[in-house]
Amino acid sequence: MKKLNLLLFALLLLVFTTKAQTAMDFAGNDCNGNYHHLFSDLDSGKAVLLHFYMPNCSSCPPPAQKIQMMANNINLQCPDMVRAYAFPYNNTTSCTYSANWVSTNGLSLYMPYDSGATQVAHYGGFGMPTVVLLGGLDHRIMFSTLSFSTSDTTIMRDSIMALYNAMNQTGLADMKEVVNSFSIYPNPANDNISLNINLKRPSNLLIDICDISGRQIEIISNERHDGIYLKDFNTSKLPNGNYYVRLRVDNKSATQKLTISH
Repeated sequence: MKKLNLLLFALLLLVFTTKAQTAMDFAGNDCNGNYHHLFSDLDSGKAVLLHFYMPNCSSCPPPAQKIQMMANNINLQCPDMVRAYAFPYNNTTSCTYSANWVSTNGLSLYMPYDSGATQVAHYGGFGMPTVVLLGGLDHRIMFSTLSFSTSDTTIMRDSIMALYNAMNQTGLADMKEVVNSFSIYPNPANDNISLNINLKRPSNLLIDICDISGRQIEIISNERHDGIYLKDFNTSKLPNGNYYVRLRVDNKSATQKLTISH
């Protein structure tokens, strides 16, 4: 009997300490009557923050406020890139309380829900607050913590921007033998963009801008380069809208979406 009890304890310990690798889906109206579907958010390329709080917990709102500040800065550059949801850690907190918790703490980014017990258990959460960052077409957990620290916002910011760059680039994986990295900043852009391309070896480099139909609008560069290539380009003459910056190296190409917003 003693061995059986020890085995049961070990199994329970494994269940509660094994972290999930992927998100748990949810769909339905929030406490303000607005419909949301987690996997639809992730499939559209958004990063999603989940904040699980304990009612009457004075240490739970400040992390949410710091994370909101970081997320709002990203959303200024990349509109609607980050979404956030707030859940109580239990199933007994009312929707009225949850909506009021978000409102009184100035958490306008967060959409309030009730009944978070099943989800917080899925993410291994028994610390308050439990913070989870989700992203990608594979619905992966990019970051989670049961003990928030201010430096976590930097980790989450970098993870979100890496997701943004990955979701808005195509073809770069096929160029890994030649190109280390390809980035554009800022994006969305107003009057100027800066391009940063890291080449592994001397290569013929063609960079141009195309409209969404694929028609070439401007040639930024058509030269031979090696190593880190930095280039500024004036976008003030381009009308507002979506474009693609196309990188061609040794007969291979990659594109990155660019939004112009004057």
